[in-house]
Amino acid sequence: QLQACGGGLVQAGGSLRLSCAASGTIISILDISWYRQAPGNQRELVAGISSGGSTNYADSVKGRFTIFRDDSKNAVYLQMKGLKSEDTAVYYCNGEWRGFLPKSYWGQGTQVTVSS
Repeated sequence: QLQACGGGLVQAGGSLRLSCAASGTIISILDISWYRQAPGNQRELVAGISSGGSTNYADSVKGRFTIFRDDSKNAVYLQMKGLKSEDTAVYYCNGEWRGFLPKSYWGQGTQVTVSS
């Protein structure tokens, strides 16, 4: 299972750190992605980190968001800086096991609200 937390209300320009903690599995074997969904919009990929440590970001968050993994805490984090009102959304973490018997994990969403 994955559990996401860390959302909240922040002013524009502020920072938040989202956490995606794994239980019952080792997060470092998964490809982890953060998605977000704003009201009326489709869910979109924000950032991802592969099991090998490669990272990727949506153009809209490059230079502002950083995804990283802490194996000692069995968790992946999304550090968000320079938040904008358009970052307001529910954020979800997703984990993909792409080996034998592929499996997909989703955490519950965490709300991020950026006030302008």
